[in-house]
Amino acid sequence: MTPATPPAASAAAPSAPSGQPAFSHAAAPGSASEPLLFIVSAPSGSGKSTLVREILRLIPDLEFSISYTTRPPRGSEVNGREYFFISREEFEKRIQSDAFLEYAEVFGYWYGTAWSFLEDARRRGRDLLLDIDVQGAAKVLARCPVATSIFIAPPNRETLEWRLRHRGQDPEAVMERRLRDASREIAAYNKYQYLVINDRLEDSVERLAAIIATEREARMGASADESGRQRRELARSCRQKESAQLLAPVLRSFGVEMEVDGQGS
Repeated sequence: MTPATPPAASAAAPSAPSGQPAFSHAAAPGSASEPLLFIVSAPSGSGKSTLVREILRLIPDLEFSISYTTRPPRGSEVNGREYFFISREEFEKRIQSDAFLEYAEVFGYWYGTAWSFLEDARRRGRDLLLDIDVQGAAKVLARCPVATSIFIAPPNRETLEWRLRHRGQDPEAVMERRLRDASREIAAYNKYQYLVINDRLEDSVERLAAIIATEREARMGASADESGRQRRELARSCRQKESAQLLAPVLRSFGVEMEVDGQGS
């Protein structure tokens, strides 16, 4: 799991369910009776957390899934706001009870997304946004293949390294590992439906908001006004096959070759 920044309000930790909810089997997320599920992934330091925070502030009826972790809180982090902090023993119990939609061990700590957030979103009729890493996204898409997947990329490796160094959260060894992981994660771009290169925050927020609005309109019926048409055009420009060539120089800066054929249309 990639650490995430949720909305400002804290939340109560959902209890661990005794198995997968009907959400994953009865009706797919995004069907007429079910909320949409949005997956946002990016290498650490790409500015994803800031982008997600802005989207949650701007878009109504969009919930955020707060991850569980076994690592201790850092700085001013608050339980139920940045993460739900639980013991390794409790986390492993939840794994055994199939309480997690996805989970992974990162730098010696467990991170996981609870199924119960999907149940809660369905009950309230609200769409759900997951801020998770490439590994977690693959697991979610295997279980919820109709989820909308969005990859956020830094403009280049140099910018990513600059961001990692200037935020000053990690020792050198961890930062170097984050940069190595970034090359692996960015190579998974072709597993996502949409690509957004996060160079300017304002532009990235506009693109991500257009993607979410367009997916909602596809479910409910497209808006006929000019603003709706412009949103759809902007979202279409972010589809992987439309925008992959824009990612080519980014990939080269990470020493990654672009795949000839990708996913998405």
